[in-house]
Amino acid sequence: MTDLAADLTLIVEAAREGAILAEAERLKGLEIERKPGGSPVTSADHAVDAFLKGRLRTARPDYGWLSEETPDSPERLKHRRIFVVDPIDGTQAFIANRPWWCIPIAVVEDGQPVAAVIHVPELSETFEATVGAGARMNGRTIRASDTDALEDASLLASAGMLQGPQWVTPWPPMRFEKRNALAYRMALVAGGAFDATVALTPKWDWDVAAGALIAREAGAIVTDHLGGDWRFNRPDPRQASLICSAPALHPLILERTGAIPRAS
Repeated sequence: MTDLAADLTLIVEAAREGAILAEAERLKGLEIERKPGGSPVTSADHAVDAFLKGRLRTARPDYGWLSEETPDSPERLKHRRIFVVDPIDGTQAFIANRPWWCIPIAVVEDGQPVAAVIHVPELSETFEATVGAGARMNGRTIRASDTDALEDASLLASAGMLQGPQWVTPWPPMRFEKRNALAYRMALVAGGAFDATVALTPKWDWDVAAGALIAREAGAIVTDHLGGDWRFNRPDPRQASLICSAPALHPLILERTGAIPRAS
């Protein structure tokens, strides 16, 4: 096994090179298809996937592989370390020439991410972390916000999802914004630009593995909506839901999403 600093250098360089390839593919003209669920996939997604798989697995042939654009195989379960990759997270933004797309790559060891990068090329932002060493954006240490009240908190989430009579405890007024890439949303929470991101449907490992490490190393808390911890590289590579938030907000969010009973 290589050391984590070497793995981080490898995945950061690969993410940057992959972004250059993605932008070159877009200049050539994208071929766009629809997946069974209706989400788009482009020729750039496939090109970056092939590039990253070749680059990373050549450098680390003993690591497994899990990517959104590569058919999954139980072979990855035999490996103690695997790469978890989304060649382009935020494909809708990428197609529309909006800057909120990124390339997230994580190294997962024994079910947990230990090195991670989220590269956002059009905003010149590179978020990175290794376990136990903190998180950085463009080399600068980042921390989650110290917000301790939901009222007026800034969330990357759908306002409609958190409004309505389905909630036992109503949500207070909050500020909502959207970003296409889930990994980038988690990075923005890690950096304190937003207080939380919430998603109440299952999320694939490649969407959240890199963000989970970066957010946690920045002091944020990452769980499912019931407060359950995540484990990666399971036969079904999905997490039940996502709560990624400033530490003081986390119990307040869980109180509404069902983990903590209301006070009488």
